[in-house]
Amino acid sequence: MRITKGPWVAAATLAAAALAGCGEDEAGAGSVAFSTWGEEYIEQEIPAADLADGWSIQYEKFLFVVRNVTVADREGNVGARMQGSILFDHTKAGAKPVVTFDDLEAKPWEAVSYEIGPADADTALDGATEEDKALMLAAGASVHIEAIARKSDGGGEVEKRLDWTFSLATRYADCKGDRAGKETDGVLVTNGGTDDVELTIHGDHFFYDDLQAATAARRFAPIAAADADDDGAVTLEELAAVRLVAIEEGPYGTGSAGNINDLGAFVAALSRTLGHFRGEGECVSEGP
Repeated sequence: MRITKGPWVAAATLAAAALAGCGEDEAGAGSVAFSTWGEEYIEQEIPAADLADGWSIQYEKFLFVVRNVTVADREGNVGARMQGSILFDHTKAGAKPVVTFDDLEAKPWEAVSYEIGPADADTALDGATEEDKALMLAAGASVHIEAIARKSDGGGEVEKRLDWTFSLATRYADCKGDRAGKETDGVLVTNGGTDDVELTIHGDHFFYDDLQAATAARRFAPIAAADADDDGAVTLEELAAVRLVAIEEGPYGTGSAGNINDLGAFVAALSRTLGHFRGEGECVSEGP
């Protein structure tokens, strides 16, 4: 998807020098190209070595909808905003283009944001299928995952299947991340140049044991234990029946988040932490 900024944004300006030796002052214009990637954790697997309890997790589907990528400055002036939305499946390998904004004024645009929200009838597809879109529309979903978790227990391999759908909309605002070795707020548009920006999706976040702590560990055993009917599928309803205070492998930390008392609400809250910026860069996640 490619969008050119509106006519209200000025093109390069020229000012004649009044004194000898003072040349022309040209602000110029450039581009910003946004892509998204799910890293190896989504494309391949989260290996047992990276979980605290020996489980490994392999995604079969990782669907999410991106919309409203916005480039603005600190004063709130919007340079460009994405129209429409795209449904991605990040189990398909490689970075995927989201939107390119051309003819942006060459300057820092410090206030960059994007949203992960429910699909609509006009949502485009990248890696996802029409059947995936129908699933998302029927559920009013913004994120849907299907995965298999595995662990060897000495007598064979145990498997648990996940089929989880989330309808919460999340805005990722005030994004910042590493650009050429320096932490940068938003994007930097240079005259004639293109700032390439990755909206990175972190699939391991579903298995953190803390909503806010940087020291959170990845765990799956409490999720596996929630399979009350032992049918090999762990549902969100089963997770909702597990009180956080009853988890022996705890504590499960909620930080300043309120009204999160069960594992189902906890995982739903984690679904709003998936979005990052330029790899490990952070954004402020907000509700609708």
